[in-house]
Amino acid sequence: MKIWCCFGFGEDEVEGRGTMREGMFGNENDDESEGKKLGFSLTGVMIDVEENEMAGGGDQWLPGMGGWGHFDQFASTSGQGIGENGDAFFPEKCDRPEGSERDECDDRDSCDVHHKRAKVQSYSLGCDYAITSMSSEAGNSSSSTDREYAVSLSPIAFNNEILSLSKMFNDGDDENPLESNDGRDDEGDGFPTLQMEDSEVRMDLTDDLLHMVFSFLDHINLCRAAMVCNQWRAGSSHEDFWRCLNFENRNISEAQFEDMCRRYPNATEVNIFGAPVIHSLVMAAMSSLRNLETLTLGKGTLGDAFFQALADCYVLKRLIVNDATLGNGIQEIPIYHDRLRHLQITKCRVLRISVRCPQLETLSLKRSSMAHAVLNCPLLQDLDIGSCHKLTDAAIRSAAISCPLLESLDMSNCSCVSDDTLREIALTCANLHILDASYCPNISLELHSCEGITSASMIAISHSYMLEVLELDNCSLLTSVSLDLPRLQNIRLVHCRKFVDLKLRSMKLSSMTVSNCPALHRIDVTSNSLQKLVLQKQASLTTLALQCQYLQEVDLADCESLTNSICDVFSDGGGCPTLKSLVLDNCECLTAVGFCSTSLVSLSLVGCRAITSLDLTCPYLEQVHLDGCDHLERAYFCPVGLRSLNLGICPKLSALRIEAPSMVQLELKGCGVLSEASINCPKLTSLDASFCSQLKDDCLSATAASCPLIESLILMSCPSVGYEGLSSLRLLPHLTLLDLSYTFLMNLQPVFQSCLQLKVLKLQACKYLTDTSLEALYKEGALPALCELDLSYGTLCQSAIEELLACCTHLTHVSLNGCLNMHDLNWGFGSGSVAELPSIYNNTSSLSTHGYDHDELIEQPNRLLQNLNCVGCQNIKKVLIPPMARCFHLSSLNLSLSANLKEVDVVCSNLCFLNLSNCSSLEILKLECPKLTSLFLQSCNITAEAVEAALTQCNMLETLDIRFCPKVIECKHEKVPGSVPQFEAHLQQPLNENERTAYDYSKEFCALFHLVDHLQIDGR
Repeated sequence: MKIWCCFGFGEDEVEGRGTMREGMFGNENDDESEGKKLGFSLTGVMIDVEENEMAGGGDQWLPGMGGWGHFDQFASTSGQGIGENGDAFFPEKCDRPEGSERDECDDRDSCDVHHKRAKVQSYSLGCDYAITSMSSEAGNSSSSTDREYAVSLSPIAFNNEILSLSKMFNDGDDENPLESNDGRDDEGDGFPTLQMEDSEVRMDLTDDLLHMVFSFLDHINLCRAAMVCNQWRAGSSHEDFWRCLNFENRNISEAQFEDMCRRYPNATEVNIFGAPVIHSLVMAAMSSLRNLETLTLGKGTLGDAFFQALADCYVLKRLIVNDATLGNGIQEIPIYHDRLRHLQITKCRVLRISVRCPQLETLSLKRSSMAHAVLNCPLLQDLDIGSCHKLTDAAIRSAAISCPLLESLDMSNCSCVSDDTLREIALTCANLHILDASYCPNISLELHSCEGITSASMIAISHSYMLEVLELDNCSLLTSVSLDLPRLQNIRLVHCRKFVDLKLRSMKLSSMTVSNCPALHRIDVTSNSLQKLVLQKQASLTTLALQCQYLQEVDLADCESLTNSICDVFSDGGGCPTLKSLVLDNCECLTAVGFCSTSLVSLSLVGCRAITSLDLTCPYLEQVHLDGCDHLERAYFCPVGLRSLNLGICPKLSALRIEAPSMVQLELKGCGVLSEASINCPKLTSLDASFCSQLKDDCLSATAASCPLIESLILMSCPSVGYEGLSSLRLLPHLTLLDLSYTFLMNLQPVFQSCLQLKVLKLQACKYLTDTSLEALYKEGALPALCELDLSYGTLCQSAIEELLACCTHLTHVSLNGCLNMHDLNWGFGSGSVAELPSIYNNTSSLSTHGYDHDELIEQPNRLLQNLNCVGCQNIKKVLIPPMARCFHLSSLNLSLSANLKEVDVVCSNLCFLNLSNCSSLEILKLECPKLTSLFLQSCNITAEAVEAALTQCNMLETLDIRFCPKVIECKHEKVPGSVPQFEAHLQQPLNENERTAYDYSKEFCALFHLVDHLQIDGR
């Protein structure tokens, strides 16, 4: 095949260079016929080669784009080609016409070889090169050998590059030195004139420096580097870079391979895996490369001659043969070598094999089909015969026992292995460290699926004192394992269906994996190195004996058959003195759990529904999880290091004792039958005893005495707490939150006298409180620090509520939800109203506007009220909060679900949130709230005109909820001149026809005053 090569040369090299003659890539003759078209890309240059005629020619080695075609072209230093007539495809080897600068190179100062520098042409990186074939005589096949090729260059301007170089060199000169080419144009026979500006940058690179740089390149990039110049071609072809000849999956011919071997006779590694005719290639390698140390073969056939000649390759140390056919398939294949150390024959098709290598250390015959293997390797340490299904039991036994120094043996998936073989291996191979007998169906000795190995084989394995790793996965017949191996470090038992008993003694055992052994009921382990033990989902496990001095983590989750005796194993004196974490989740047979451990830090009993008694004496216990222990009746924690404890998920708990010096939070919510409780937690700050209906005064008094730092005490729905219990609260000087909701209290004097620092008092649904029960708050000034008061669902009358709101100006949060006796919230003037005790309002004009006389006002302090909730007050009809109420801090007012509320008149400068949802009787709405941002009118019958009038003074409104307001939605207004784009983005989901109509009307309504940012309609 004929090919033209085109490269970027320096200005001095281009001069005088005519039309390039055809170089040889393979066999060259004058009778080549039309062939095929090849294309490959090298360093940004695309070369299209069109061969119209090719009559014969040798094997060509150009398999792909930028592939080993480069290697064939540039990998030589001797100047010999890879074809039959020895012409190489290199720039300096291309035939040139007479008078070319090939003869002039020695006289030029710019020659690369003399100056040892690479030439970089600025235009070579930015130009597209195209080589097209032009027949000198169209249609004349006899002239195909004289075909000429023309090179056309399409320049791509590097303006930025030229400009920067111009600035660097000109420094103000008018003439640009980069534009000079001595007034000459590059011309040649058959080439068009090149009209472009080029610049040359010289870089001094010594051979040593270049050698160092090239040492980081692979073969492909070395071949590409050979295109740059003569120096780089010579440097990239150095034999140091070609010690390994890697032709894996390459379509290389025998002649080409022989040529490479001649060029690099000192190569030490050859890889011809996947190459054609590997037998011929490997024979050539062994005859030419006397220093060959590593040989990799595969995907082909190796004849007998290869194995006979193997001994002549004296320095060979590693031989890898994968997926190959050895010999003719009838006779025995001998592998004899005195220095071979590593031999790997995998997935090979062979009948019999004989290996005699006195220095061999590693041998792998994995997945090969031989029926017999004879080994004479006295130094062999690692043998892998896994998945050799045709290898007989006798052959495996003979091969293994012939290697007395064997340390690792993998015979997994060998279906013929028997107990006798395993026994002899254990007795013969005293140094055996790793044994893998997985998936051997004829082992009944519970090894990995070794159904032919019995438990008797374990006795033989027990003599393998050097054994370190034992894997017994899927040993379906294994029933028991009893081993005392001083060096055993790792044992694995997974999916052993009949495995019942495990007894291990190994001081170095550090890893133990036992899983999915449904029949396993007893485990006895002794080790000084085991730190973590995971025995999850062993449904039949009933007995566990451990002597593990450094065991720290144990996971026995879903071991449903474990009994209470497991507690002795993990208590002090049970064999695990350093245990820190214990997981016994879903162990449903545990009924009485008790641990006494000075090391236990975390305990999990989640889902142990049968536990009725829990006794923990673990001074360093920091975490305990009891979720799902809903039958727990007695719980003793004496002492423990817990900081928090939640027993609210134990509804049947009746007796509790806690001694926890570090505990700060205790939750007993829902322990409805708890009657005996002794809590000694000197650092406790939060106690939630909600719904502890049996908790009495004596228990509360004892707790207050032993826990003086309590700040939050919740006694909701504790009807047994009375006067004596509340009197003991004087022992809690730091109490700030007290919840007495849903209790039967009638007298709150103990609270008013004892809890002087109380900030939050909740009295929801305390129906036995009378109108005078809270007089101490608004008449005597009790609880001066109180900020939040909740009287929801109480029975206080209207007057008591009004006096409370009028006098307790220090309250910030007041809740009056569901107060049926509350009729009005009127903070204006009038008989019986809150405003009978008004505050001074300095703005007399505003007072006059609202009809109030300044002289009638009595000086009062500003109210600190911020949140007022009156949800569900069915009898309230009018809410009036005028300016003189001095609610300057009120920011949230919730009047929702007040079905009879008709009128709301609020003047508040800081109100931000107003909820009037489901006030179906609302008719009048007056608002003067300049900072109001959210208004909820859902399901109100108020008219659109009333809403519009109310919002005229609310300039900062962002959210308006008018869902299910029929009078607003049905209202039709005139055409709106503008729109409100803000709330358009809040309607993400498409609306149906009715919703769309409602949205359009509401949008028009809100656009009238351009106030609303967020509109909610019909659930959107």
